[in-house]
Amino acid sequence: MLKVKLKIKGKRFSIPVPYAVLHLGSYILTSKRITTLLNKAIEKDGSKFIFPEIERKELKPLLQGLSMYRGLILVQTKLKDGTEVEVRL
Repeated sequence: MLKVKLKIKGKRFSIPVPYAVLHLGSYILTSKRITTLLNKAIEKDGSKFIFPEIERKELKPLLQGLSMYRGLILVQTKLKDGTEVEVRL
């Protein structure tokens, strides 16, 4: 489970993200329909960036590997205004 911890102005928030939600997100990102909608929105904005088509079989080993490294801190940052963000597997 991916755990996102936020500390903003003395308040703490913890958001657990199950692996099932990550798998669902990978299905959505690899959808050809979503890719074309993203590219149309980016083109309408005037940017020259193109969102690449990603195949599901390329993301599958990454998602399976995440469960092997439980407790690994992916992101840990603290801003000058006291805001803290931590993303942990």
